[in-house]
Amino acid sequence: MKGHMTSKQLSSAEADAFGRELDALRVEVLADLGQRDVEHIRKIIRLVRYTEVGGRALLQLGVGPLTFVLGVSALGASKILENMEVGHNVMHGQYDWTGDPALESKQYEWDNVCTGDDWRHSHNFEHHTFTNVLGRDRDVGYSFLRVNTAQPWRPHHVVQPIAAAVLALLFQYGVGLHDLRIAETVAGRQSFADLRRRARPFLRKLGWQLAKDYVALPALALWNAPRVLAGNLLANVMRNLWTFGVIFCGHFPDGVRVYTIEETRDERRGDWYLRQLNGSANIEGSRAFHVLSGHLSHQIEHHLFPDLPAARYPELAPRVREICERYGQHYNTGSFATQLGSVARQLVENAVPAHGLLARLGERRVARASARAQIEINDR
Repeated sequence: MKGHMTSKQLSSAEADAFGRELDALRVEVLADLGQRDVEHIRKIIRLVRYTEVGGRALLQLGVGPLTFVLGVSALGASKILENMEVGHNVMHGQYDWTGDPALESKQYEWDNVCTGDDWRHSHNFEHHTFTNVLGRDRDVGYSFLRVNTAQPWRPHHVVQPIAAAVLALLFQYGVGLHDLRIAETVAGRQSFADLRRRARPFLRKLGWQLAKDYVALPALALWNAPRVLAGNLLANVMRNLWTFGVIFCGHFPDGVRVYTIEETRDERRGDWYLRQLNGSANIEGSRAFHVLSGHLSHQIEHHLFPDLPAARYPELAPRVREICERYGQHYNTGSFATQLGSVARQLVENAVPAHGLLARLGERRVARASARAQIEINDR
């Protein structure tokens, strides 16, 4: 199905029935959680450790371009897996039921400049509670990108294609700064004292991450210090670009809808599910692709069931899609290239203030053409 397809408007009774079916699906998976889920996450944690040790050893001790490329690739893969499949999913509470302290959501701290506490607040609470609600979900454009015509245009949006490219390269820093709410301080809605309070944990974490990757580990390599510093930098950039691509493809391609606060004021459980569905998009790919994405390639299932182990999403997806089809709901999915191209187009088109007007004029032209075509069919 293409991204421009729309969903059927459901009655309250239909929305409630839709919600009950998804609730039943969630309960079914919860009842089935067990050893295979634990084995999966522990296997990924071991893989994270092995690839990190291997990558750092190749950078610290290796010589020549081949070991450098292999070292960067292994270390980058380790950082991706740790952030996406382990850190993100563990901090969602997906493995709290195991009772394993290493998998406890409120204690986990990941290899990222963003603190775990900041992430749990801005992502787990704000984003997943108010998904795509303008004025409540600050993840819609991350407070400075215009990704939908419903967002008001501001002069700085003209340069947002460049800003988005910079964000992609430095994505972990953008994530880390997100919960500081700097824009609110600039606008006078947050005091400098509150900003300083929010910034202290971030600055400590930032200092630790910078010292580890760009001071301590290069220093241990002695004459290989420049090689290790460059390798760590490239591995972090590799992780940043990948996570940016996966997350933006799951949230901002064609067909993803935003909501007003008023629309969600009297929201019921079924309506909440519909908002999660309409505010998400999936990416098609192989099993390895899904693991490397932290299974956020199944962003629809993640928004519907954020506390279920993400490795269950591929088996849930066909059943979710079947339910959506029965209720006339669009299930937004496409290849990585398709979704990423769509995101890039949205960023470019929404940088222009007249895009919303142009889009509406285009929609009217399409509607008039469709009406004329229907008249011609009726005349025949």
